[in-house]
Amino acid sequence: MFYYYLVPLSENFSFLNLFNYITFRAGGALFTSLIISFILGPHLINYLKKIQKSGQPIRKDGPKSHIIKKVGTPTMGGTLILFSLISSVILWSNLVNKLVWLVLFVIISFGVIGAIDDFKKIKNKSSEGTSGKIRLIFEFTVAVIFLYFLNLFSVEEIRNHISIPYTKGITIDLNYWYIPFGAFVVVGTANAINLTDGLDGLAIGPIMITALSFALIAYFTGNYIFSEYLKLPFISGTGELAIICAALIGSGLGFLWYNAPPAMVFMGDTGSLSVGSAIGAIAVATKHEIVLAIIGGLFVLETVSVIIQVTSFKLTGKRIFKMAPLHHHFEQKGWSESTIVIRFWIISIVLALIGLASLKLR
Repeated sequence: MFYYYLVPLSENFSFLNLFNYITFRAGGALFTSLIISFILGPHLINYLKKIQKSGQPIRKDGPKSHIIKKVGTPTMGGTLILFSLISSVILWSNLVNKLVWLVLFVIISFGVIGAIDDFKKIKNKSSEGTSGKIRLIFEFTVAVIFLYFLNLFSVEEIRNHISIPYTKGITIDLNYWYIPFGAFVVVGTANAINLTDGLDGLAIGPIMITALSFALIAYFTGNYIFSEYLKLPFISGTGELAIICAALIGSGLGFLWYNAPPAMVFMGDTGSLSVGSAIGAIAVATKHEIVLAIIGGLFVLETVSVIIQVTSFKLTGKRIFKMAPLHHHFEQKGWSESTIVIRFWIISIVLALIGLASLKLR
C-alpha cells in the first residue's frame, strides 16, 4: 500500500524513493509486524483465555510433564502471527505483484484449515481435531490451485522446472509431475512444522531462521544482477516475497515474546499450518524446493522420526524412539525442555548455513 501511494510522490519528495527499495520495505515490514504483535498480543491472549476455559487439550499419550505444566494454556495463538503478518505485508509490499497475492492466498487458506482444526479440538476437549484425510484433501486442493496459477504466471523457461543446488544453473523439467511435486512441498512443509510445534518456542525459532534464509533467496532470484552472478534462475517478482519473509520474522519475534517458556499461548494448527505453507509456497515460487529440505532439515527430521516410529510399530510391534516426534524422544531421555529447544535452534542455524552455501558453492 505504501509502495502504491508513496513511490509516485518520490519525484517531488526524493526521500520517498526509499520505498522503491525492497530491502527498506522488508525492514519496515519486519518492524511493523513486530509492533502489531506487541500491541495486540496481551489482548488476544486474554480473549483466548476467556473463550477457552480449559485451554489446549493435551495429548494423553504425550509426556506426563505436559499434563502438569501446560494444562490450561490457550491455543490458536497463530492468529496473532497471521494478523500481524498479513497486515504488514499489505502495508509494505507491492500489491500489484501477483506472487504476493498467491502466497497470501495459501497463508490465509491454510490458516482457516488450521483454525477449524483447533476449534474442533477445543470444542470436543480432545487432542484429535479434523480427520487427517479430510484436512489433507483441503490442503492439497489449496496447494494445487496455487501451483496452477503460479505456472500460469511463470515464463516458459522455468515452468515445471526445479533447480538442483550446488550446480551451475542445472534444472530438471518435471513436466506434468511438477504440480503434484510442488503441492507435496507446500503441504509437506506445513505439516512438518505442525509436527515440530510441540515445545514452548521450539518451532518458531527455526521458522524465523528459515524465513530469513528464504528472504535472501527470494531477493536474489528476483534481482537480475544477483541471479546472474550467483547462477540462479531469474524469476521476476520474487523479490517482493522477501517482504513476506521479513513480516514473518517480525510476527515470529512478537509471538516468541509470549511463547517463550513458560508459554502464555500456543501457536496451534492455525499458526503452524499457515506459516509452514507460506515457507513451502515461497520455496516453490523461487524454485528452491530442494534447498528447503536442507534449510528446513529440522522439520524433515521431526517428520521422518514419526514415519519411522509408525512404520516400525506396524511392521514389528517395536518402537525405534521412546516417543515421536523426535523432540519428545529427548524429553523422555531426561533432557530439559529449554535444552531441547536451544539445541534444535542450533541445528536449524547450521542447516540454514549449509543450505545458503548452495547459493555460492556451484
